[in-house]
Amino acid sequence: MRGPKRAFDLVAAAVLLPLTSPVTLLAILAIRLSSPGPALFSQTRVGQHGVPFACHKLRTMVVGTPSLPSHQAPAISVTAVGKVLRKFKIDELPQLWNVLKGEMSLVGPRPCLPTQTELIERRRQLGVLAALPGITGLAQMKGIDMSDPKLCAETDAEYLKSASVGLDVRILIGTIFYRRTAPVL
Repeated sequence: MRGPKRAFDLVAAAVLLPLTSPVTLLAILAIRLSSPGPALFSQTRVGQHGVPFACHKLRTMVVGTPSLPSHQAPAISVTAVGKVLRKFKIDELPQLWNVLKGEMSLVGPRPCLPTQTELIERRRQLGVLAALPGITGLAQMKGIDMSDPKLCAETDAEYLKSASVGLDVRILIGTIFYRRTAPVL
């Protein structure tokens, strides 16, 4: 499955990057006009086999917000523009570069912060760390965030057992159009 999945990721990311660039540029402009600081940022995340990598995103929080998982960050730290970017997943578009570089896949377990040790250990136990992290994943489609490390890791493992290009397409479509609904495995 790794060959077809990687080929799908490369082709899709190479097509999506230029197609989404106008949206990304408008988002960058909105971020710069609405709050001081850079529009793009990179954050260390846990990648395949537990190797750290720089995950690229559009900034949705005020500069100086501590590097915490989204569910632990103070709600007041998310900017007005950031709320919109998060709602429509626009803040994730720079991760297409991570996909092209081979650090991420379009679909897979969402990369966590190195400080999320319980999630990392559960993923290690279930073999989830063997996979490339994804821009989106089955856990996100099911509305499961990283605040429940056990359920998140188990759902990531469930995805890996059934992973296919077809399932990836269903998860991607679900991420774009049907947030919080789970595709049939």
